[in-house]
Amino acid sequence: MKVLVSISRILVGVLFIISGLIKLNDPLGFSYKLQEYFSVDVLNIPSLEPYALIISVLVVVFEVVLGVFLIIGYKPKFTVWSLLLMIVFFTFLTFYSAYFDKVKDCGCFGDALKLTPWESFTKDVVLLVLILILFFGIKHVKPVFSNLQTTILALLSFIFSFWLAYHVLMHLPVVDFRAYKIGNNILEGMSTPENAPKPIVEYYWKFKVNGEEKIITTDGSYPDVDGDYVDVDSKVIDEGYKPPVVDFSIEDSEGNNLTEQFLSEENLIIIVSYNLEKMEKAGVEKLKAMSDEAIKKGYKVIGLTASGEDDKQKINKLYKLNFNWYLCDEKALKTVVRSNPGILELDKGTVKQKVHWNDIDELKL
Repeated sequence: MKVLVSISRILVGVLFIISGLIKLNDPLGFSYKLQEYFSVDVLNIPSLEPYALIISVLVVVFEVVLGVFLIIGYKPKFTVWSLLLMIVFFTFLTFYSAYFDKVKDCGCFGDALKLTPWESFTKDVVLLVLILILFFGIKHVKPVFSNLQTTILALLSFIFSFWLAYHVLMHLPVVDFRAYKIGNNILEGMSTPENAPKPIVEYYWKFKVNGEEKIITTDGSYPDVDGDYVDVDSKVIDEGYKPPVVDFSIEDSEGNNLTEQFLSEENLIIIVSYNLEKMEKAGVEKLKAMSDEAIKKGYKVIGLTASGEDDKQKINKLYKLNFNWYLCDEKALKTVVRSNPGILELDKGTVKQKVHWNDIDELKL
């Protein structure tokens, strides 16, 4: 039992720290995932959606801290009980998501590692078993250091976790795992290689043959059956290759797709705001001087938003902005940059610079 507890302690502690740090690197992204869980279509508790960011920070900080507590042996009973309650909740959540096919990606490892709902559920079941070993062998979870050293390490884990959360919220994630990171080409990210795996879909054809229902499975072709057609269902067995950049487009007010045109520009500044009404006032106030300087130095400056025409005209008039806003999907814009507003410099579709509005002075023109 002592050996099992030691192995479980290391595995659970390390996994919680890694998973927590990945989400702590991007708490805003995890809050978007929580909003998806809280939505009417999933858990139907939309009243929690406005608090998703606060909940996100608290959950991921707690996750990292519990992992540290477990490894150093700080307050074993509190730590193991907290881990057990947390994994029971997460196991229920991932099962619900997988069984009812509600959320395609649990967000357990942020954008660093995508897991299917059933993979997430399996991972949580394994963790549940390991934590149950800790629960029943809790007497073997001993502090690694002296009481004072253990307390100091526990306190430092709290301080570091909250500092990191604050830092990335006021700037940008320390490590960018998304398809729009600096150095990536958005046009290339939207394309599908010729030899990419194709989606595999099974079709279930229902016929009436001699008075009895019969189901024929094919890959899409109409079956050769001597009977009366009733219905057909389909199921995606393998989604095949999915481009890393999806739902990204640049459209004008008339619905014209200008994506390739703008992504072919050599010097393009894109100001991103998924929602103009929610744009940080201190951030939008900085846009005027930056955009004026960029235009003076020969850059093409555009804005991307999911907001309507009235909001676009209102914001430009209020802050005397001298660039046009174009339309893009809100979810895509939230993925492009974790800031509202955020600024990108592109050269023929390649991301050269990306900054939070707090760091707009660091943009090199």
